[in-house]
Amino acid sequence: MTYDHGAHRRSDAPDSELQGVLESARHWEDFYGQQELRWSGRPNPVLVDVATRRLPRTALDVGCGEGGDAIWLAQRGWHVTAVDISTTVLARAAATAERAGVGARIDWQRHDLARTFPAGSYDLVSAQYLHSPVEFPREDVLRAAARAVAPAGLLLIIGHAAAPPWAEHHHHEPDVHFATPDEVLESLALLPAQWRIDAAETSVRQATGPDGRAGMLSDSVVAATRLGMTAPD
Repeated sequence: MTYDHGAHRRSDAPDSELQGVLESARHWEDFYGQQELRWSGRPNPVLVDVATRRLPRTALDVGCGEGGDAIWLAQRGWHVTAVDISTTVLARAAATAERAGVGARIDWQRHDLARTFPAGSYDLVSAQYLHSPVEFPREDVLRAAARAVAPAGLLLIIGHAAAPPWAEHHHHEPDVHFATPDEVLESLALLPAQWRIDAAETSVRQATGPDGRAGMLSDSVVAATRLGMTAPD
């Protein structure tokens, strides 16, 4: 199985940047290779609420992991481009999508988002928990995600608002600063003439961690609609 790397590529990187690329790839390969499943496979409830109120068109899942969100979207008629750095997790997600009967609706692409970003524009761009314990230009990647939103499309960014209760067993350090919704919006610098901010809030919900441990998860939620007319069907 092969994966498309897309068209948006940065210029040749210095050795230090290439070292960071290798470190990031190794980390996520190890993370997903250590056990058969890391996550529940269930879609994020905020994504479910948002997507069920929109016509299924095209979606981009940035940092798709094991594909729970992408598969759920595809089952509801969306055509999804799903992106991750780990070939291990992409193969796992693709196999799950085939078993679910939606493999043809999902284009799995491998990208190190610090260097490349999928081409095209999308009616829904979703970035869920795009955090990393290794060096990662999160703000740059989220700005690229915003640029990928089609007219009348939605940008949905969900991240940790605080360290998850299972952080000591996972890849997050408890003292890491997680951006607030206002900080995310400030870094995006969305122009009011081009965007409508639909949500910038923190929510709390019950969740299950990668070790099966339950706890309350505090999420930062940012949703914004790009103004303009969508293309007719």
